[in-house]
Order: sequence, then C-alpha cells, then structure tokens
Amino acid sequence: MALPGNVQIAEHKTALATNSQLMKLQIKDLILDNNLVLAPLAGITNLPFRLLVKQTGCGLVCSEMVSAHGIVYNSKKTLEFLISDKTEKPISIQIFGAKPDIMAEAAKIVESNGADILDINFGCSVRKILHTGAGSALMKDPELTKKILNQVRNAIKIPFTIKIRSGWDYSGEDAFKICQIAEDCGVDAIAIHPRTAKQGFGGNADWSIIEKVKEKSKIPIIGNGDIVQPEDALKMLNQTNCDGIMIGRAAVSNPWIFEQVIAHLKEQPIQEVSLEKRFEYMRRYYEHSIEVFGEQRACRMMRSRLGWFSKSLPLSSKFRDSIKHISTKQEGLDLITNYKNEIISFNNERDLL
Repeated sequence: MALPGNVQIAEHKTALATNSQLMKLQIKDLILDNNLVLAPLAGITNLPFRLLVKQTGCGLVCSEMVSAHGIVYNSKKTLEFLISDKTEKPISIQIFGAKPDIMAEAAKIVESNGADILDINFGCSVRKILHTGAGSALMKDPELTKKILNQVRNAIKIPFTIKIRSGWDYSGEDAFKICQIAEDCGVDAIAIHPRTAKQGFGGNADWSIIEKVKEKSKIPIIGNGDIVQPEDALKMLNQTNCDGIMIGRAAVSNPWIFEQVIAHLKEQPIQEVSLEKRFEYMRRYYEHSIEVFGEQRACRMMRSRLGWFSKSLPLSSKFRDSIKHISTKQEGLDLITNYKNEIISFNNERDLL
C-alpha cells in the first residue's frame, strides 16, 4: 500500500561518542547518531515539527501515536500520520491498539512504508484510549500484552520498541513486569516515563524506577520525564544509568533543547538561542507546515502553534492574540516579521533606559 509523501529507506550514519555521556545508541541493528530521542506527542510531533527537531541534533524522532485499526482499515486521516521524509530519518512510528492481529498487521504496513523502528504505546492514559484497552490499560493485562508483543515481533524485522509508564501505582511493579515480558518477547528497547497512569503529567517523575529497570534489563532503556533544562539530561544519565534520553514537552516551546543538551554532554557552554535563530525556526516550521498540509489547513493550525516559539519573549501575549485569525501564508509571514521587529525595538528602548 503506497502512502502519500516521500517515504524512503534511510541510509543510517554512525557517530563516535564525544565523551562518556553523549553516545551513539544501538537498537537492534540500527545505530543512532546520538542517544537523544524526541518523544511521541499527540497533536505535536507531525512531519514539520520532527524535521525542525532533527535539525537541532536529535538522534531519533518519533511520530504521533497512530491507530493500528485506522492503518489496517486504510483510513485516509490515519495514514496521513505515516507521511515521512528522508531527511528526518531514522524515524520511529508509534502505534496503539489492543487487538493482537490488528497490531501485527499494522506493524507490517508501517514496516513496508519505510519506518526504521516500530513502537507500541503503553503509556497513554487518555480516557478514550483506555476504554479500548490500549495505552496504559495494557499494563494491567500481562497476558494480552504478551500476545500483542509476540505477534508483532513475528510480523516485522525492523527494530521494535515500546513506551511505558510506571504503571497504575507508585511501586513500579507494573513496569518491572511489562519490561520482563517485553524482553522475553524480543522487544529491542524500552522507553520509560516513570509517572503512573493516574498522574498524567502531574507531580514528579520517579527516576528511581528507570534505574531499577535498567539494573535488570539486557536491552537499551531510554529514560523520559522531567527533562526541562539541558542539565536535567545529564542528571538522569548519572542517576539512572539509562542508555538514552527522551525529551517531550520541553521540546515544544524549545525545539533547540537537543543542541543545548548535546553541548552540555560535551562539556561545552550552553548557548541561548539567538532571536534571529528563533525566528528562523518559526518561519521554517510555518512554511513547511503549509507545504505538508496546504495553506488553509496549516494557517488554522498555526493560530495556536506559532505561539509555542514566543515563550519567554517580550510582547508574547500580544503576538499570540495577533495570530488567532491567520488565514493566508503571507499574513502569517508578515505577523512573524512584525513581531520580530517589535521585539528589536522593545529591546533597544529598554537598553536606552
């Protein structure tokens, strides 16, 4: 089945470790340039955003979670999530579902369309996902989990990973159990977000669970949760001994966090992104979104998304108000340019005080 877009097989490159913390990460036979991973984020990690993050040095980008059922039954809207581009590779495509046969068939389709890694979501705690038995609900059902993982593993040859939470209570026992099942079923790596399903994104991530899983595991473990500043990545590596770092929400308003983490792990100064570079990212994301989704649809999307890039900048609330009714490409470009000029004027006036 052919998909729209430029979906191609990657030519994987390897990179030697600069020091003991920034390392290449091997998942089965796939070697990543470094051990930094973009988390799958619903409604966010589409192709334009992934390309932006890839350009900041991220070793592996991940799609939004995609319905296995929608893939198998050829839903046009669902298949759009699988659109990729050779310049973002390697890419991991994350699927969700609870029926072993459907999950295996979806995995084969994902593989045949050029994905480098197939990932299964065990972490989503949104009610409508849980009601289908998918996401975090699978962490309550080890037998179903085993069936899904075995069938998917037998269906594909590409690297196969899962992303989990700590489970349904704070003990982490669900995570330990699922990780052992996953390893026994031939899963090649596991990403762990150590919050409970009930926590959502509240409270704190319990990194000790990552550490305990890593102690018992023979496959790569990728830590996720509460990486807000570049320094947090090094803290997690040191505390948990995990093999990789996955960054999610912090990358939304700060996609250049990956290059900042790389600098910190290389023991180089962390550079604040310049105003010029920030607006270059904003324009690039805006224009690529129009290329991928079309002018009318992309402009509607940008009414909320362009505001991500204004976090911590002066006059940001005024900018967010101004983009609420973008309807044409040129209108958006003008608003971006005007906002940049207003900040420059604001900073010049402040310097004169």
